[in-house]
Amino acid sequence: MTNAQTILVATDLSAPARHAVERAFLLAARTESELCILHVMELDTFDGLREMLGDDVFKVKTALNSDAHECLEQLAVDAAIHRGIAARTCVTEGNPLATIAAEADALDAHLMVLGARGESFLRHALMGSTAARLLRKSSSRPVLAVKQAPHEAYRSVVVAVDFSPVSRHAIRMARQLVPDADLVLLHAFELPYEGKLTFAGVDAEVIRQYVTNEGEVRRKRLHDLAVAAGLTAVEYSARIVHGDPAQQIVAMEQEFDADLILVGKHGSHIAEELLLGSVTKHVLAESQCDVLVICDPREAPDQLP
Repeated sequence: MTNAQTILVATDLSAPARHAVERAFLLAARTESELCILHVMELDTFDGLREMLGDDVFKVKTALNSDAHECLEQLAVDAAIHRGIAARTCVTEGNPLATIAAEADALDAHLMVLGARGESFLRHALMGSTAARLLRKSSSRPVLAVKQAPHEAYRSVVVAVDFSPVSRHAIRMARQLVPDADLVLLHAFELPYEGKLTFAGVDAEVIRQYVTNEGEVRRKRLHDLAVAAGLTAVEYSARIVHGDPAQQIVAMEQEFDADLILVGKHGSHIAEELLLGSVTKHVLAESQCDVLVICDPREAPDQLP
């Protein structure tokens, strides 16, 4: 990232969502980026209140708007978290996911940061179909889901590699965002029709040898990809594992005590071009650490050198 870039962090003003704001300040300071803190007031909420309060709903709306501005300003000047960054604040109205995506477009934000455990829409936004909608709306922008309190810079990062075009982009972004972290490049694989090979009469030893050989082929591909992404041999560890990718990524989080996982939005299959991939959804839902979802570079200009 360069000085001209912008990070957009969205908060629902809940205590858990504060973690996202703190992480955004950390990253903005590390990458010398501009920072915008956004709060979206949900219009549907006011429609429901209007039936109960009548015209008084406008007074309530004004009071809530004023309170939101005050809360954002307090966050922006909080000496415990701002790290010398003069953040811009914005309170707006609308559908939260659509408004966040639109604001990211208006700012040309290079990273969107969301809390994964807020009290309202953010509590669910990264765990189901709404995540797919947000990521489709913001196809050119990485989205960081913050789950943990950011006591320090990321220390251990797992990058899920599937050899699709997004993989090299993810590796390069990991090294730029967190240059001092331990970097683990993980590739998990299963054989085509693997579950049916034994049923079809294929000898178990033949299957085992095929898995071993395929693992070595993929290990070389992984190292070649690391070199293409600009890494030297001492800057990363490589893990090639046989098994379900979604489960293996979460398992590696535990093994390496990772505090960040990078996963690509698009995989090699056409179904993942249409919807958020099942691997990404599983990692978002089951991991304990923060998750950064990277877009396919074919859908966005390459901003990295």
